[in-house]
This record gives sequence, C-alpha cells and structure tokens, in this order.
Amino acid sequence: MNDLCPVCGLKFEREEGYFMGALYVSYAIAIVVLGLFMLAWHLLLPELDLEWDVLLAVAVYVPLMPMVFRYARVIWMHFDRSAWPEPPREADRE
Repeated sequence: MNDLCPVCGLKFEREEGYFMGALYVSYAIAIVVLGLFMLAWHLLLPELDLEWDVLLAVAVYVPLMPMVFRYARVIWMHFDRSAWPEPPREADRE
C-alpha cells in the first residue's frame, strides 16, 4: 500500500493501528456475504445439511478475502474522512 495518495498527498496510515476500524468493516462484509452464500446454497440444494451450506459458503468466500480486505480499508478511510474531515497537512506530504 502506498504511504501517500499520488493525487492529493493524503497520508493513508495516519497513526499506528489506524486501520483497526477496517476490521469491523471487513467483519460486517463477511457476515453479509457468507449469509448470502449460505442462503443461496440452501435454496439451490435444500437437501444439504447446514454444515455443508456453511462449508460451501466459506469455500466460495475464501478467494474473495483479498478483495474484501482492500475494500474494507477503502470504506474505513471514506468513513473516517467524512466523520472527521481535515485538510491534508504539509507534514503529511513528506
């Protein structure tokens, strides 16, 4: 990940542990996606047990984890910038 935005010079990781909030976003995305996958498996294959629905949902979700990781950080940064707006400082551009 870049240290600074190549367009506006915003420092991405403003402090140690800045992206801990992205873990909550990632968790919420995972719950929604896994729930939808489990519902899809249950509707497509109603004779399968719940354990198999969960296993299949996780197997389909695992390749999506890098994408969820990236977008959780993006969503967290957008939330942070909208909740606590501040213009980029000159010290952040160095």
